[in-house]
Amino acid sequence: MPTIDWVSPLAEDDYAEYRDGAFLERLGIDSLCGPLKDFWPQRGPQWDALGLTSSGPVLVEAKAHIREFFSPPSQASETSKKQINSAFAAVCADLGINRSTNWCELYYQYANRLAFLWWLRENGVDANLLFVSFLNDCDMGGPSHIETWKVAFDSANYVLGLPERNKLGRYIHHVSPDIRELN
Repeated sequence: MPTIDWVSPLAEDDYAEYRDGAFLERLGIDSLCGPLKDFWPQRGPQWDALGLTSSGPVLVEAKAHIREFFSPPSQASETSKKQINSAFAAVCADLGINRSTNWCELYYQYANRLAFLWWLRENGVDANLLFVSFLNDCDMGGPSHIETWKVAFDSANYVLGLPERNKLGRYIHHVSPDIRELN
């Protein structure tokens, strides 16, 4: 397993989480700020953590309970939603997905994380996406079994039409730390 040099959130940066061009700057790939504006409107995904390995960046999305995973539909303006749908269409076309599901409506947050991984890789960045799905977060009513998270992700993949084998699969990783072991 490669060593990850975390660049966000950091104590000396008030644990800031980044989005849009700022997340690219934190990862040292700010040359993509212009192309990002063509791909996605402002106020894109805000990453829970960002890291760098010897091969490339790691984008992190973390969840403590299942309700967080079922994100509401996009609240973007119609103009922004048009750009987002265009981005999703490009991702789906490249992955061979029949878009019978509107990615702006169901599992929107999960879908946009996948889209950003795809976009970075299409732009020559050897990025990886890490989903951190916590177990036993009693304060949040989180699941106590890893199978619960697996079913949630499998269901989202099914609904979004994401085939089990796809060109992004090897760059998507899952960990499920137990909160009781972290305290």
